[in-house]
Formats: sequence, structure tokens, C-alpha cells
Amino acid sequence: MKKVKITVLKTTLDRELADEYGVKGLTSCPMLREGQVFYADYAKPEGFCDEAWKAVYQYAFALSHGAGEGLFYFGDWIRKPGVAICSCNDGLRPVIFKLEATDEESRLNDTPVQKQER
Repeated sequence: MKKVKITVLKTTLDRELADEYGVKGLTSCPMLREGQVFYADYAKPEGFCDEAWKAVYQYAFALSHGAGEGLFYFGDWIRKPGVAICSCNDGLRPVIFKLEATDEESRLNDTPVQKQER
């Protein structure tokens, strides 16, 4: 399993929808900023939005397991091998991500944690 680099490409705000449905003063996502980079494999990276992870994890998982060697969806989506462009599911202020396969091996943290005796 390889690590996947996740880069925040863009934070957006659909002003028309926000004006109609959003709370007063709604802005683009306050949790993520353009240019932030995270590394993932099977688990959500620390500091990454839970809802965004739900929207992109299947692409991260696929890339970490070798989908990066070819093109997604029979080559009719992204022209660069090992890349997926995804967004979170916030309809008013979606964040756009670039996921890239890397050559960096991922190591599972499977060291058991033992409770301390008191």
C-alpha cells in the first residue's frame, strides 16, 4: 500500500446558493485552505475534515492500492495517471482536492496499546 498525497486545490462558495439557503455571512470552508497538503492511505489524515474524507476516501484507497498505474474510469475522466480530482459534498461551499499516488510505502500502525496499571 502506498501513501496518497491530497492537496487542497480550491475552496469555493456558490454565492447564488449561499444567498438563497445559507446562513448570513457564510464564507468558504473555514476548516481547509488552498495549498494544504495531507498524506493518506486507508485512514483519514489528522486535521482533515471528516465530511470531506467521506467524499474522497474511496479514491485515496484506490490510488493507495495501485489504481494510480492507469487512468480512472476507462480514461474518460482524468487524463493524468495516478491522479483524481474530487470535492467534498458541501453544496454551498465545496472544497476541491487533487489526490495523487506516490511511491512512498505506507505502514500500518498495528502496535497494540496497553493500559497502564494503576
